[in-house]
Amino acid sequence: MRFGIFIPQGWRLDLVGIEPAAQWQVMRGLAARADANPVWESLWVYDHFHTVPEPTEEATHEAWSLMSAFAATTARVRLGQMCTAMSYRNPGYLAKVAATVDLISGGRTEMGIGGGWYEHEWRAYGYGFPTAGERLGRLDEGVQIFRQAWRSGTATLDGKYYRVDNAIVRPLPVQEDGIPLWIAGGGEKKTLRIAAKYANYTNFAGNLEEFTHKSEILRDHCADVGTDFDAIVRSANFNVVIGGTEAEVEQRKSENAARLAPVLGEEKARAYIDNLTTGGAAVGTPEQIVEKLSAVRDRGLGYAIFNFPEAAYDTSGIELLEREVLPALS
Repeated sequence: MRFGIFIPQGWRLDLVGIEPAAQWQVMRGLAARADANPVWESLWVYDHFHTVPEPTEEATHEAWSLMSAFAATTARVRLGQMCTAMSYRNPGYLAKVAATVDLISGGRTEMGIGGGWYEHEWRAYGYGFPTAGERLGRLDEGVQIFRQAWRSGTATLDGKYYRVDNAIVRPLPVQEDGIPLWIAGGGEKKTLRIAAKYANYTNFAGNLEEFTHKSEILRDHCADVGTDFDAIVRSANFNVVIGGTEAEVEQRKSENAARLAPVLGEEKARAYIDNLTTGGAAVGTPEQIVEKLSAVRDRGLGYAIFNFPEAAYDTSGIELLEREVLPALS
């Protein structure tokens, strides 16, 4: 199994209490930490504009700006977003942005891409909120534009949602055959079929039962469209609350909730942390987490990406996972 780590950027209220002018230093420091430890293959950000669990006036830093910054300030670790919403940027333009980031990084860019879901920010930014069918249609057409652009340097498509006419995307990405595509989402009829057609990686639920079910749906789509199921690396994201004992796990949950209480109120803050962590495969003692994640790994999970709610303030949970969990899974 391979591992990635999310860098706090504000979306999940994970920079609360840190002055905006100081937030980049925190993010850069955590990125440098991941870059220095080879157990982490990649670092990740989210492509969102408004915070969760509800929109607030807390900072949420833009994903592709951070990608470019991390490209220039790290040397080894790979860089991704889980995941970019296709409709937030014209795909021809996004293909060029990503190619530039790939050049700056020396060929370390991953393209996480999906249909998008956060209705509040869609409407607030003037994008409307198209049906799921339209959002996924845009995803399919946009990925086709990416593939043309990164392989040939130009893209032409007269689609239902996107039209590009000999759009020049130069320089090409550094990576041969273009930037790896992570098709994110577990929609069984459309998203997983798009993944079967185009993905190098997928990203869907990490609990054992759902992961197994989605994997079988993906396998069926691969057989239908004529692609190799085994060539697609399946990934999942995990919220981590780890402690040496169960009491320490509960203490960490309480500390995370207390940090959010000034913004959300005590009740909502605790509910949010509980929602992030209840039943999670990366919640518990090291032994418990190894047991749960090993079961998913044995069903085909090839890549785990971890989010630590307290990373901007306290790296002891990251250190414990690095020391006592990841060696048992890799």
